[in-house]
Amino acid sequence: MTKWTPSNWRKLPAKHIPTDYPDLDKLAEIEATLSGYPPLVFAGEARRLKQRLGAVARGESFLLQGGDCAESFREFHPDNLRDMFRVLMQMAVVLTYGAGKPVVKVGRIAGQFGKPRSSAVEVRDGVELPSYRGDNINGMDFNEKSRIPNPKRLLKAYGQSASTLNLLRAFSTGGYADLRNIHDWTLGFVAGSEQTRKYQEVCDKISDAMEFMQACGVTAETTPQMSSTELYTSHEGLLLGYEQAMTRIDSTSGRWYDTSAHLLWIGDRTRQLDGAHVDFMSGIENPIAMKCGPTMEPDDLLRLCDKLNPANEAGRLTLICRFGHDKVGQHLPNLARAIERAGKTVVWSCDPMHGNTLKTASGYKTRPFDRIMGEVKSFMDVLHSENLWPGGVHFEMTGQNVTECIGGAIAVREEDLSSRYHTHCDPRLNADQALELAFLISEQLRSYRVANSARLAS
Repeated sequence: MTKWTPSNWRKLPAKHIPTDYPDLDKLAEIEATLSGYPPLVFAGEARRLKQRLGAVARGESFLLQGGDCAESFREFHPDNLRDMFRVLMQMAVVLTYGAGKPVVKVGRIAGQFGKPRSSAVEVRDGVELPSYRGDNINGMDFNEKSRIPNPKRLLKAYGQSASTLNLLRAFSTGGYADLRNIHDWTLGFVAGSEQTRKYQEVCDKISDAMEFMQACGVTAETTPQMSSTELYTSHEGLLLGYEQAMTRIDSTSGRWYDTSAHLLWIGDRTRQLDGAHVDFMSGIENPIAMKCGPTMEPDDLLRLCDKLNPANEAGRLTLICRFGHDKVGQHLPNLARAIERAGKTVVWSCDPMHGNTLKTASGYKTRPFDRIMGEVKSFMDVLHSENLWPGGVHFEMTGQNVTECIGGAIAVREEDLSSRYHTHCDPRLNADQALELAFLISEQLRSYRVANSARLAS
């Protein structure tokens, strides 16, 4: 076998990586510059996330992964990052309370810029231009200059990712994540919603428990976990030139780590067994994930597992299922049974967003809330029936008060979409919809917990 190196992928077919840069020498120069930049994350952090995901694979924890569809240069602002952080914190509190298990929090953040597109071109009013592929490749403005791939955008993406990580680390460890602040994490625009009322009820119960623990001598000062949290970063490892530039040998272990994020995933469009993306991910030591869509066959999945996780290491591989609300029962059981029969150790996660996108008569892409929740429920029911742990969820969401997904308790109607439709790519859940989903999932997890306790007692 040829020894793996971060550049091996260049000899293989690579889908959805732009090749139409006007100056490929400039692209190579910028990638070389990035290879000398400091790491964004550290190998020890990636190893710790792998351990946390190992606990998810064993059914001891739950994975919450969420964030923007595609990060934006234009909307980069500390308030937006703060709002995303506290929505994730709210969801994690609700899920922890319902599941009775720790929640591993992973953001689609600090690197989630590029997006594979179903069409290489976009047509408006008879004008055809290259598709927008994410801010680290080209611009969203519909003009010829904006849509030309520009390698300098990689440098800006790196800088924004570094700033984002700096702020997230401050939020995580600087006191904002202290459980004594849980009542203060409510966003202003949902302060009067039913979800916020339910959230405050959970917070009251947690606060009562914390007062009891404090009386017993367990405080944030004696137990640091109560005053800080772990938040990890992830993105789709699409632009392999950038990922190669950020991949370094860890001085502690002597192994290769991609230091652009703690976790990288392979998209449903780029998971070819003999392709560049699978080869690249097979060689890094980070925990990795792979999207599994309706075209995934059990035999192909097993071969991909062998390639990506040959040691069958717990926490190494997460399977993110994205079938569509009406296709889960058709596809997931066969994949789950194949993995179980082969003795593969994986984290099962549900992406209920990408299989439930539709276009309205007015031309807006949206995702109905009931279909999103329907896919999550079917995913959890199928795995529970197979005695497997439905270990996580993967959402495209924002802390902003957007109107992009229709439905929810505070119902966003089709005619509301135009009022606050801000996404640069695909529709996202707003904070209230995300919190509502967290409560619905929490109730499902709680019912499983009660059923399992009754079964063990009988």
